This record gives sequence, C-alpha cells and structure tokens, in this order.
Amino acid sequence: MKSYFGKYGGMFVPETLVPALQELEAAYSKYSIGKEFQDEFANYLTNYAGRETPLYYAKSLSDKCSGAKIYLKREDLLHTGAHKINNALGQALLAKKMGKKRLIAETGAGQHGVATATVAALFGMECIIYMGETDVQRQAPNVYRMKLLGATVNVVSSGSKTLKDAINEALRDYAANFQNTHYLIGSALGPHPYPTMVRDFQKIIGVEARKQILEAERQLPDMLVACVGGGSNSIGLFHPFLQDNIEMVGVEAGGNGKLHAARLCGDGKPGVLHGMMSYLLQDKYGQIKDTYSISAGLDYPAVGPEHSALKEKRMVKYTAVQDEDALKAFHLLSSSEGIIPALESAHAVAYAIEAAKHLGKGKIILVNLSGRGDKDIEHVQRLESNNIIKVK
Repeated sequence: MKSYFGKYGGMFVPETLVPALQELEAAYSKYSIGKEFQDEFANYLTNYAGRETPLYYAKSLSDKCSGAKIYLKREDLLHTGAHKINNALGQALLAKKMGKKRLIAETGAGQHGVATATVAALFGMECIIYMGETDVQRQAPNVYRMKLLGATVNVVSSGSKTLKDAINEALRDYAANFQNTHYLIGSALGPHPYPTMVRDFQKIIGVEARKQILEAERQLPDMLVACVGGGSNSIGLFHPFLQDNIEMVGVEAGGNGKLHAARLCGDGKPGVLHGMMSYLLQDKYGQIKDTYSISAGLDYPAVGPEHSALKEKRMVKYTAVQDEDALKAFHLLSSSEGIIPALESAHAVAYAIEAAKHLGKGKIILVNLSGRGDKDIEHVQRLESNNIIKVK
C-alpha cells in the first residue's frame, strides 16, 4: 500500500506507535480485499446506514440562481445525519476483525463522534470520544447524543480547545493503549494508512453519484463541489471522478476574513502535523496558527495529504467561503428546498450558488451535501440572536 501521495502523507509518529500502524496496515490489506469483509460492509451500509443516498435535483434553488442545475448528493439522509457513518462502519468492522474491544475517536462538529459512538454500540465496544471544549459548547446536541449512545466524552481544554487538540489527546491514548484499542480517525488525514483507508471507505459517495448523474442527465456534471475540513467527504466524492475532465472544487473555511482555516487556498505551507506531511497553517517558526470557522468541522489547521497532492497537480481547485456567505446559503437552502444543511456543507452550497450563476443554463453542478444541520440550529440561533453574525 502506498504511504505517500507525491511528497505528502507518510508516517511521522513516535516509535511506540509504529507497531500499531503496521498492524493496522496489515489487517486492512488482508481483510479489505476479501469478499466476506466487503459483503459485510455493504450489508451494513445498505441495511443499517441507509445507502444508497439519493441524488436530488434542487430545482427551486437552481431557479433562484437563474443558471446551472444544482444537484445534491444527500449524505445528510444517512443514519446519524452525515457521511461519517460510512467510514465509521468500515473501521469498526476492521477493528472487530483485529480483536479490538475499545474504540477511541476525535471529533469537531460532533458528527464523527456520534458515528463512532453508534458503531461502538452496534458492535458492543467501549467508546471514548475526545472533543475540544469550544466544540463541546457549540455542538451540545451531539455531545448528548454521544453520551446517550453509551460513549464517554472527554473534554479537551488545552490549546485552542478545538479539533486539533482533540486529535492530540486521542493520539496519546492510542499510543498508550493500542493493544486493545483502535483509533477510529474520522477524516482522510493522519499517519499512513489512515488517509488511504478513510478515502476507500468514503469513495462510495462518488461511485454512487457518478452512476446517478449519468442516469439522470446522461452526462457527467460540469463541476463537483464539496467542503474541505480534514477532507473525507470531498475525497470520497472526487476520487471516482479523477480520470474525468471535470472541474472539481474543494471549499475551505474562510472564517471572518482575518481568522480562517484556509490551508490550500490561503497561506498554508507544507509541514508535519498529526503524523502526516501536508499543507498547514503555520507561522515562520513552524508553530501552528490559530484557526477559526463558524463550523466546527472545518476548524482545523491541516488537511488530508491527498488533497495537498491534488492541489499541486492542479487536479482540484481549492477556494474559501466566509462565515456570512455560508450562513446565507444555510438559510437559502432551508427556505427554498426544505433541506437544512450542516454548516460545513453550507460552505459548499454557497460556492455552488455563485458558480451556478456564472456557469449558466445547460450546465450541471453536483454538490456533496455531507451532513444535515440539526446539530447547528442552536449555534446559528445563538449567533444571530446575539447579533454576533448578521445575515444581510
């Protein structure tokens, strides 16, 4: 299994973690290609998670844009409310094959924490979730869901108190307890083999979307759009289309303009964080910069290494959407289609709305609606009622 995407990726970890990652790579190589594993995984995706998800033509939204057709890949309709369950089921099945009894995970927006707690309950495993204190406050509904599912939520109060710090704590736990523990990383990042493994579990999104758009329109879309935090929903959509001549756009968090999490289209530079070489937001001394986004799931200073390689090969365009525009899209999709998107997904929707106006009639945009906005309603209501952010 390749451990690098160009010069990005690798396994930059303490020696104590190398045996655990080698064990994981060997198990993934052994089980993932087997018919028994694939059949079991497919069964859970279909009968438990709810695949395949629809590809929905958002006609009302498209009409408001007076331009290209906008299609939504409805990952928000999956069990637990986001694409995260795809990867969680795959990794939990693998952990079960490896004889692990304990799952740990990091989470920002809470959706991966919920997905991990869900599969732990399903398979009868102990579950520990690490979550930054800031994210615990803005994602209270998901924190309760995790606890309801039987997980222990460890609140991380160090550093920026967000996803970066949750990953630090989870890695410490993994290094100390890997004999009976599997670290279920939620995005296509971290040390090898996680970026490849997570991508493979998420590429069902693009496989389905490709088939569905050909059935609906008898042609491939002109543009693919997905938000990019760590990068799992976007690489899941993009990967099955990489051999096609299609414009692909990854949308990062533009924050408030000054503080942001735009690594690939902002001032990010190659560096090492959380076991991988990738683009990072760092100062001239190599210290990690503070990041900010209205959406907890995009508030991360690094990005999955395959995205860094795709940027340098110019196979994917990376851009950023600011909080205010994401909130406008959050409201517009809700009021025009009756679909409340996750704030992460709203960044992709915001870009697609503007792109549809410029592409014009006869063009097709396919957006990965990676999650639903139930988790964000209280956060948005609080921001707007306190006049912290105003939607004009």
